[in-house]
Amino acid sequence: MHILREMDAPLDFAAEEEALEAYSRAVVSVVEQVGPAVVSIARATRRGPAGAGSGVVFAPDGYVLTNAHVAAGAHQLELGFTDGTSSRANVVGVDHATDLAVLRSDGPAPRHAPFGSSSSLRVGQLVVAIGNPLGFSSTVSAGVVSALGRTMRARDGRAMEDIIQSDVALNPGNSGGPLVDSRGRVVGVNTAIILGAQGLSFSVPIDTAKWVVGELMTSGRVRRGWLGIAGNNRPLGRELARRLGLSHASGVEVGGFDERGPAARSGLRVGDVVVGLDGRPVASVDDLHRALQRWPIVAPLELSVLRDRALVHVEVSAVEAPG
Repeated sequence: MHILREMDAPLDFAAEEEALEAYSRAVVSVVEQVGPAVVSIARATRRGPAGAGSGVVFAPDGYVLTNAHVAAGAHQLELGFTDGTSSRANVVGVDHATDLAVLRSDGPAPRHAPFGSSSSLRVGQLVVAIGNPLGFSSTVSAGVVSALGRTMRARDGRAMEDIIQSDVALNPGNSGGPLVDSRGRVVGVNTAIILGAQGLSFSVPIDTAKWVVGELMTSGRVRRGWLGIAGNNRPLGRELARRLGLSHASGVEVGGFDERGPAARSGLRVGDVVVGLDGRPVASVDDLHRALQRWPIVAPLELSVLRDRALVHVEVSAVEAPG
C-alpha cells in the first residue's frame, strides 16, 4: 500500500516549473550578454561567394575570434552584427593546427564578450551556442557538456587536444561561434559536427584559444618548434621494448628529412626510430608535435633513437617552424 501511495502521489508541478524557469532565465541572460558580440561572417574568394560562418568579438577595438577554415583563403570578409550594421574585416592571423583565426573589424563593434576558463568546465554543465547556422542569424541552442578531453584531427593533420564535446545543436554556419557558460563567458569556439551523428558537437577550448590569440596578435601566426623530420608511427614489439627499458612499444620511424630543417644536419638517419625526447617518451608523431608545440625552444633537444636494435642519443637544435 505504501508503494501505491507513492506512485499515486501528485507530481510537484510547481518545483518542476521553477526548475524550467531557472533554466530559461540562465539561457536568456547569456543571450542578452553575449548575443550582441556574435557576428555572422560572409566570405568571398576571387571566384565569388564562398560560404559563411560565425565569430565573436572579444576586444573593444573590434577583434573577432573565429575558425581558421572560415577565414583562410578569403579574398573578402564581411561581418554582420545583431544591430543590423556591417563592416569589412581583415585577417590578423590564422592557425590551422587549432582551427582558429583572428579578424579585425574595419568599423566599430557594438559589444565584446569576455573569455572564461575551459579548465573549470564539468561534464553535465549548461552551455549555450550562439551563431548563424544555415544562414539563420543570431540562432541560439543550449545543452550540456557531454565529455571533455577529446582529440580531433586538424586539417593539417595535427592532433587538436582537450576538445569539448557537447550535445548543443550545431549546423554549418555555426563554425567559429562561441560556446558560452551560464555566466556569459566564452569557454569554447565551435568548430565541428560529425555528419550523420546525433548530438555530437565539438569546440576548441578557450584556454587553447587564449594562447593562440596572443600569438596571432603578436606575430600573425603561431610559432612552434620544428625539426624537419618526415616520419610515421612504428610498432616495436613488446619484447624489444622491455629489453630496452621503454614504457611504450612504438615510436616514430624517420622516413626522410626536409633539407631546410636541423634534423637533416644532425646525426639522425633514415630508418632510425625516435622513442624519446629529453627524457619524455615518444610513442607517436603526435608526441613529437606536443613536445615542439611552444616556441622558443632554447636548449638543444636530446632524441633517444632505436638504431640496429640498440638505443643511441642524438642532439638536435629545433628551429622555428616555417610559416
